[in-house]
Amino acid sequence: MAACGSTGTSTASEAAVNDSVTAMAGRSPFDSSKAMELTRQQCEFGPRVPGTPAHAKCADWLMSTLQASCDTVIMQTGTVQTATEGSLGIKNIIGIINPEASQRLLLLAHWDCRPWADNDPDAANHRKPVMGANDGASGVGVLLQLASQLKADKTTLGIDIVLVDAEDMGVDDNEESWALGTQYWASHPHVQGYKPVFGILLDMVGASDATFTREYYSTQYARGFVDLVWNNTAGSHFINAQGGAVTDDHIFVNRAGIPCVDIIDMRSDSPTGFCPEWHTVHDTMDAIDPATLGEVGQTLLNVIAALEQ
Repeated sequence: MAACGSTGTSTASEAAVNDSVTAMAGRSPFDSSKAMELTRQQCEFGPRVPGTPAHAKCADWLMSTLQASCDTVIMQTGTVQTATEGSLGIKNIIGIINPEASQRLLLLAHWDCRPWADNDPDAANHRKPVMGANDGASGVGVLLQLASQLKADKTTLGIDIVLVDAEDMGVDDNEESWALGTQYWASHPHVQGYKPVFGILLDMVGASDATFTREYYSTQYARGFVDLVWNNTAGSHFINAQGGAVTDDHIFVNRAGIPCVDIIDMRSDSPTGFCPEWHTVHDTMDAIDPATLGEVGQTLLNVIAALEQ
């Protein structure tokens, strides 16, 4: 398989989760409502398909949003070869917190949208672009809000937030056609000899009924760090059980020698292995739940707190 709810306010259960982990994290609980708004703002540009005006405008917005929170922000540009569209210009956007810190945590999410809703039940939609509220924007929204909170609630860690492009240009049966921005970054890291402690990838982290199991390749490459993440989870969407395998950005990070864990919504009862909105025109804000964003964001804060000890 290749990756890439309801809209509302914070729930009582989400508030209880936040209250229970604040002391562990030693800082303010993750603000799910702001992560929701940052997810929505990406979708307001339209589908962020590489090469389109919406993609270019969103890239500028991502840069300015990270610049408000990070010590250094880099736009990494390059050219990749797609399976169906020829050469493609990409923009990886990198926010760096505490650049002088030697102990570093890598956090990733893809920010592009799939050009084709080829999993849509209506064949008339198969050549339409995907809005990518869940498949892309949700993970980015969480990371943008995390950066904002870490500006106020300082961390001793170095944090590198890498928003990768062209994840979703892939085709079936061609693993190398996916995660093109990550493959480019892995070959051209933003710091020579870059070696964080490990990385965490967020992908499709916004659905109300999301299930986050231990992804197979994450366990194969980075079992100890999977344990660290699942020992610090912040809600019931995280299930402490072995899940399936997915071709995603983390594979190419792991192959570059950086252990990387994928937090991704996978469904054992789905024919695609993912949520029903995956690669359809229905991947819109209607499918995003702030409570799920909150669980994922708080889990990241908990992991950061554990690494600080």
